[in-house]
Amino acid sequence: MARLRIVFRLGLKELWAVLRDPVLLALVAYTFTVAIVAVARGVRTEVRDAAIAVVDLDGSLISVRLAEAFLPPWFKPARAVGLDEVERVLERGEATFVLQIPAGFEAELLAERGPELALLVDATAMTLAGNGAAYARAILEQEIARFLGREAASREAPIRLEVRARFNPNLEAARFLAVTQLVNNLTILAIVLAGAAVIREREHGTLEHLLTLPLGPFEVVAAKLWANGLLVLAAALLSLRAVVGGVLGVPIAGSLALFALGAAIYLLAVTALGVMLSTVATTMPRFGLLSIPVFVILNLLSGGFTPLESMPRWLQLAMQFSPTTHLVAFAQGVLFRGAGIGHLWPHLLAMAAMAAAFASFALLRFRKTIAAVV
Repeated sequence: MARLRIVFRLGLKELWAVLRDPVLLALVAYTFTVAIVAVARGVRTEVRDAAIAVVDLDGSLISVRLAEAFLPPWFKPARAVGLDEVERVLERGEATFVLQIPAGFEAELLAERGPELALLVDATAMTLAGNGAAYARAILEQEIARFLGREAASREAPIRLEVRARFNPNLEAARFLAVTQLVNNLTILAIVLAGAAVIREREHGTLEHLLTLPLGPFEVVAAKLWANGLLVLAAALLSLRAVVGGVLGVPIAGSLALFALGAAIYLLAVTALGVMLSTVATTMPRFGLLSIPVFVILNLLSGGFTPLESMPRWLQLAMQFSPTTHLVAFAQGVLFRGAGIGHLWPHLLAMAAMAAAFASFALLRFRKTIAAVV
């Protein structure tokens, strides 16, 4: 109990140090407010306001109808261009799509000779190109069917496929991106704060002062873990309620208490990782450079932005040893699907095991750091 009281008091000192630092407070506030709103509202994976140009070599009724079929909010009004302007339009990025309607298209269509349309796509806009091409194809097929008076025939197809999107019925990117960005920012901030706490002690000379007190490495490390983890957890929960749920209007399907439990276990792991990195890089510039590849791997390969199923098998297995992978699956299960602990306990168990391993290794590294200082 005496050691726990020491850990508690040292943790209060850590919290006080952060609260007195306006730069760190501004970083925490920015990370869980502006950074989330900007990404959720600024990054779009669905088609919206896509620029399209039309080369009409037919000049027929159907060609006019096809050009006018591309409507907001998915597409901007189609821009008419000449055949000699196509390369310039694509090279300058003035349009992502260029529809070419050949001469005699209407006559060939009415004669049922299978005429062809060409849709040129600027694939440098990868997400927009893939989704937009599918949108454009559906629009063209529907408009041609209406022109030929085949709406009834299309309804008499041998099957009728009903597609229903669960958990995000309107397929809004903001719902997905807001939660994903919160998880990513939680990871980055936890590592930075925990690592900076150790380096700050070393740079200010207070690490030597701590060694003169009846303290051991366990008390020092444990205090930094719980204090910085609690600060990040409180900021994340407040952001989830006020920013994600309030400002962005993203519905939270599951239990906030269950998410807080999983996030607390995860934060123990990543704050320990931050302490461990700070014992390898002994200055803030080195710590920053060392942390960057760690952030990239944890965030981009966790399954938050790209599904694990699309990765090579060996990488899928390797990322099972990353706590971020399990937090992403856990957060999506709780916040998107409203899943309970009965479905998500394997992720909690995996994060707890990694937290114990990371904390043990961080304590070992910190002991070596103290020995080097002495």
